[in-house]
Amino acid sequence: MTALALLVPTFLLLAAGAVLRRWAGLGQGFWSDLEWLIYHILFPALLFGSLAGRPLELGNAAGMIQTGALSLAAGMLLAWLGRGWTGLSRQDFASAFQCAFRFNSYIGFAILGGLYGDRGVAAFAILAGFMVPLANLGAVWALARHGQQGLLRELARNPLVLSTFAGLAWSLAGWPLPQMAATTLDFLGQAALPMGLIAAGAGLHLSGLGGHVPAVLYLGLVKLMAVPAVAFASATWTGLQGPYFAAALVLAALPTASSAYILAVRMGGDGRIVAALIAATTLGATLTLPLWLTLLP
Repeated sequence: MTALALLVPTFLLLAAGAVLRRWAGLGQGFWSDLEWLIYHILFPALLFGSLAGRPLELGNAAGMIQTGALSLAAGMLLAWLGRGWTGLSRQDFASAFQCAFRFNSYIGFAILGGLYGDRGVAAFAILAGFMVPLANLGAVWALARHGQQGLLRELARNPLVLSTFAGLAWSLAGWPLPQMAATTLDFLGQAALPMGLIAAGAGLHLSGLGGHVPAVLYLGLVKLMAVPAVAFASATWTGLQGPYFAAALVLAALPTASSAYILAVRMGGDGRIVAALIAATTLGATLTLPLWLTLLP
């Protein structure tokens, strides 16, 4: 019941976004502007504020980062091993490959914030800050259009990565966060989670499913079941506790990030199958996430 009480509001906001996108009469320009605001302003404020305003326990976070890297690697490996079973062409598989390991940070922050408050947000921010570059590396490698230089350029201007490491640096330097700045960041951060979930829900659609059902089923099972199983085993083995255990498990169990669609389209891939996988894993996570949350120690 605790897991459901936490997840139902999260998925209701996703559903609200889907409803608003289809029936509120808001144009594409509105949703594009909203996504820009969330991605470049609200979420960076949330990440920086949650990290800069508190002391860090990087020793405890090391096992969490190790678990996150292992679960991402497992998703990549399992997806690659199953490429012959998906029935996809090389180009389609290169686009869909990333859906087995990329994660929707909006949902993750909402869950960790609901479980542990600011401590949970800070733990997830550290983990996401290290995992976003790894996930982007795997995705860009599969699409194989721009190579390493394009990847480094993308990461160097990624606002989520920059704000995470800026917050880590601020905290490690031991600088106090002025009260007015902390309050402003808190206001922006409070808006980030609900608006991020609404925007993510607005981007869901299954129109690209077509004849790709085997690929969607296989990659969806890898993302929602196999990857979190690896994370759970690793987190247990490394002795993670509290928000660090929860962050590692939740990140692995999250549905695919909506940014996977943008990357696929930008690099000449098939955006339709990626959009279908994002929607399918998000819907599937309504069933699998409660199960994984019940396993939290």
